[in-house]
Amino acid sequence: MSGLSATVVLRDPESCPVARATSATGESVEAVSRSSPSSPETPRIEEFAIDGEASLEDDDVGVELSRISANEHGEVYRFTRELDGFCACEVVEEEGTPVSSIRADEGALYLTVRAADVETLSDIVGALRERFDGVQLQQLLRTGERETADLAFVDRSRLTDRQREVLETAHEMGYFEYPKRANAGDVAEAIGISRSTFSEHLGAAQTKLLDAILED
Repeated sequence: MSGLSATVVLRDPESCPVARATSATGESVEAVSRSSPSSPETPRIEEFAIDGEASLEDDDVGVELSRISANEHGEVYRFTRELDGFCACEVVEEEGTPVSSIRADEGALYLTVRAADVETLSDIVGALRERFDGVQLQQLLRTGERETADLAFVDRSRLTDRQREVLETAHEMGYFEYPKRANAGDVAEAIGISRSTFSEHLGAAQTKLLDAILED
């Protein structure tokens, strides 16, 4: 039995207190603990430890913080939040998949999720992109009972000339880097197309590449 394990990156999720904490301090968060509310009316409780000797205030993260303890990794903080749809982890869970791990660094949020197939993973990434900017699929692994070499051949002729041009130009201009050297508008202008057309071609090209990599 095999499946997929993916790390999805949200580059600047302003609604995430944990990601904001890393922006404010310059330190990283390697793990987040979250409660499971018994009803939508029950706030979720979250805890995280910020590395180093950083000290956080409520204004840094946009929520009321409680300093719980300190350990060798730094200060441990707790906060509560309503189930309001502005949490990336909630968006993933709404798709019927738990978040396996959560970490943050330099204002970016890294979520690891597991899915049974490409369609489920595509639904998760699509749902995140509907609510957040800067969502990227950073790492994708096929999981199984045994570790084996799992090579994939990608036939670039699957891409149309325009899709390939969009991918190559976006790559050359630093669209996929962090921090970005170019945004969607910059790349679209360089190619001479609208931003919506750029997004359409980029999405289609990424889907084709994923299908080629992940197909049996």
